[in-house]
Amino acid sequence: MGSDSSSEDDYNRKIEVVFDSETARRRKSSFVLTDQPRVDKSRRPHAERAKSQCLVHQIVEKTKVESELEQIDEVEPSVATESIDREPMLGKEENRPVESRLLTKKQLSDMAISVRALAKKLGNLKVRLKIRAIFLLTKIHDKTLIVKTREVARWLLSRDRSVPYIVYVQDILQENPSFDAAGLVAEDPSYGERLKYWNVNLARRRPHTFDFVITLGGDGTVLYASWLFQRVVPPVLSFALGSLGFLTKFDFDSYQTTLSQAIKDGVTISLRLRFEGTVMRSQKRHDDADHRDIVEELIGEEADDRKTHVPDGTFEILNDIVVDRGPNPTMSTIELFGDEEHLTTVQADGICVATPTGSTAYNLAAGGSLCHPENPVILVTAICAHTLSFRPIILPDTIVLRLGVPYDARSNSWASFDGRERIELFPGDYVTISASRYPFANVMPPGRRSEDWVNSISRTLQWNSRQRQKAFVEWDGENNETKEANGKNPQSDDNRQDKKRGGQGHPGWHQE
Repeated sequence: MGSDSSSEDDYNRKIEVVFDSETARRRKSSFVLTDQPRVDKSRRPHAERAKSQCLVHQIVEKTKVESELEQIDEVEPSVATESIDREPMLGKEENRPVESRLLTKKQLSDMAISVRALAKKLGNLKVRLKIRAIFLLTKIHDKTLIVKTREVARWLLSRDRSVPYIVYVQDILQENPSFDAAGLVAEDPSYGERLKYWNVNLARRRPHTFDFVITLGGDGTVLYASWLFQRVVPPVLSFALGSLGFLTKFDFDSYQTTLSQAIKDGVTISLRLRFEGTVMRSQKRHDDADHRDIVEELIGEEADDRKTHVPDGTFEILNDIVVDRGPNPTMSTIELFGDEEHLTTVQADGICVATPTGSTAYNLAAGGSLCHPENPVILVTAICAHTLSFRPIILPDTIVLRLGVPYDARSNSWASFDGRERIELFPGDYVTISASRYPFANVMPPGRRSEDWVNSISRTLQWNSRQRQKAFVEWDGENNETKEANGKNPQSDDNRQDKKRGGQGHPGWHQE
């Protein structure tokens, strides 16, 4: 540097930025990195599944997100082998995907950016789908909807259609008298070959079987469609036959026109962000200390020979994940973590972590913010918090949240995923929440999507609905000054004008 002071100042002003390697920092108790990662291979040697006609399936597979990720195991090899042997062969044609919570910060960001780019690409296109297999979903306990489902199935199976569609309905309808499958086949024997039945396992393990989904019901039926397809979701077109209608965008009375235009002219697809939620169970060890601290276990570095938690079920959700006190009379104590930081301790009836789509559901009832569904964010709202200072917060979708029950909690907590699968959380257990690589493909009506969302909350919630405030009657100052100069009383003239308009003058004046 020499002795020049100016050169020394220039040197001191320079800042060197050093980036950590991807594997330098990992979320504790959510990662177990193996030297030779194991990937579940197909049990059918050299068997390749048929290519799906669904455009969303094809595009998601071409994003190549999974091929760039590290394969990570969280369970011991012996346990993993036993679980594979017990699992049925159905659906084992694909490699096991890497779950979002197992990614490094950079990998999670890259995945989120890929999904956003895909959403933007589809949102600006009108996509003509190659549809052959159609999945019909309705409320099987509503007789009127079953009759309407039969009507739609009959229309799709008709010989008048340009393509001989394969129509799947729920297996329970096969013997339902209102659906009358036998009578439908009796009308045309060719219907028998193309009318098929789906069950939960087929929808969950082989989503590539279906090219298009049609739901008849309300928002709850759409949520059930998301629950059935736990991985890639075919495009979902929803007819409004329920109470609300945030997700059901089409009128059933014109279903023939809607479906004909969708098949012939194409559809606009909105990809809705979904969350991946995983229940992590605390592992008991003989050498445990008398007092364990969940905060110490979930942040910082973890020893290779000491794994504190193991996964116990992963769910893809569209609306929200709620951890609450359940049937317990006392409030819940929940530790909230974001990536490697302990954010806060929440003492409340519970905590709701919602997607932008779910912002109008439990999140809104708990005092959370409305959020446009295209925002890549995570909404965190306390349910009846025991402090007045806990305000709802909005976090980026590149963060991994963890909601844990401390070891010294007075009672257990309960976790629900889209209102389903109520799972009890014991002291030491926690739930991880992260953005999913499998968004929900929702078919939208033609037009401006932002305007449609505003109209939906205005129609459904009566958002900002009130009688418009009346305008003031302008007072002409120059005319009044002229009248005063000419010796006229402007108030008298104004009063006469009010009488001409049928008014009563100023409310403080006494009229005789």
